[in-house]
Amino acid sequence: MIFERLYKLFTSVRLTVALLGLGAVLVFWGTLAQVHLGTLQAQNEFFRSFFIFWHPSGSTLNIPVFPGGYLVGGFLLINLFSAHLRYYRTSRKKAGIVMIHLGIVLLLLGQLLTDLLAHESGMHLRNGEVKNYSEADRACELAVIETTAPDLDTVVAVPDRRLRPGAAISVPQIPFTIRVKDYYSNSSVSTNSDGAGAHRVETAGGGPVIWWRELPRETNMERRDMPSGLIELVSPQGTGSMGSFLVSTFIKRPQEITTQGRRFQLILRQRRFYKPFSFRLLEFRHDRYAGTEIPKNFSSRVRLQVPETGEDREVLIKMNTPLRFKGETFYQASFDQDDGGTVLQVVHNPGWLTPYFSCILVGAGLVVQFLTHLIGFAAKRRTV
Repeated sequence: MIFERLYKLFTSVRLTVALLGLGAVLVFWGTLAQVHLGTLQAQNEFFRSFFIFWHPSGSTLNIPVFPGGYLVGGFLLINLFSAHLRYYRTSRKKAGIVMIHLGIVLLLLGQLLTDLLAHESGMHLRNGEVKNYSEADRACELAVIETTAPDLDTVVAVPDRRLRPGAAISVPQIPFTIRVKDYYSNSSVSTNSDGAGAHRVETAGGGPVIWWRELPRETNMERRDMPSGLIELVSPQGTGSMGSFLVSTFIKRPQEITTQGRRFQLILRQRRFYKPFSFRLLEFRHDRYAGTEIPKNFSSRVRLQVPETGEDREVLIKMNTPLRFKGETFYQASFDQDDGGTVLQVVHNPGWLTPYFSCILVGAGLVVQFLTHLIGFAAKRRTV
């Protein structure tokens, strides 16, 4: 009995209408919320979540008040599949309807795959510079780099999600344990006290006294968080603490550590995605219309080298002509103000073709359904 009721509920047209209504409210509400929360936070709270939560002022409670994008989309997928299985009967006249439904399902699944699997990063290159990695815009990592060998650096990267106060991180490749004493997802760092909320920090590798303050998370898409953390290095051999270090994205120069005859560098940086190939920027062009300062074209001429295959060629990446290579797409995204460097946006999205296929499938289904009724109507007119 319960199973039958659930089956009728999930195959109900009323549920479809209700879910579409909730989706419309969600889009409207989420769009308005971008004014106060910013685009990124609004996307995460409204569309990349199962519930929208209310956070009472002065409380740590998270009270669900409305279904989020994942919940509405998930139930809509179940509803489409269930209704199709319940009502579909094999018929040439319904071929268009089947194609339309499959197209909508593919569109929803494609968006889910994009949210789960896709990631974007950036590659900043100055003229003549070579890089074999891109950097995440809003994710960081604590890099411990062993520089003992003269011709090889060994890098251990700890993602920022593990840098939580009280965490102890041990890695076999490094002869000490990392203890996180404190970590701010967004902060300011100064050599002078900069007002209320600033903490005085003396570190083993920081040199002078540093003042450190927590800041609210950034919601503007044009800016990013600048995290900082206070970590303690502890020798596992029982020799005790090696000192506390302030690591911050404000500190661009790695801090040097020597222990047991081995040399290490410590730095908090944007998360890196290493590639099996490298780019060398040969030339960045910022073309303007003659006699004006109006931009005409932005392009980067790069040298692509793949050590594994021996591939070595020049590639021109322009505004509307990206490079697709080894499952990633490289776009001309930005440039340095002196026109001496470029920023390439690197997009890894395994499901990038699904929106095209789904739109083609829905369009073809509409055409097939229209022609089916048109031909049937025309045939009836001829018999009359």
